[in-house]
Amino acid sequence: MPDVKVTYDKTANAAYIYFTDPQVNVRSAHTYPCDPIDVDGMINLDFDEQGRLIGIEVLAATSKLPEYVLQAAERLDPEGS
Repeated sequence: MPDVKVTYDKTANAAYIYFTDPQVNVRSAHTYPCDPIDVDGMINLDFDEQGRLIGIEVLAATSKLPEYVLQAAERLDPEGS
């Protein structure tokens, strides 16, 4: 299975899970916001022009993702620099 890239910004408490090759610049053509009541938070699914899932944005990441995922993620906030 290929590696999945995860970035995390502790200041914003937001994570992004990439399902694309980091060497290829794929742009989101459509974002589907999951119902915040159903998922008890905000999760957005990004799709490319062919309708393939290319990434997931997770807000309030500390309440939605396991701690080990956030610890292993590439940090985007100043604390992670």
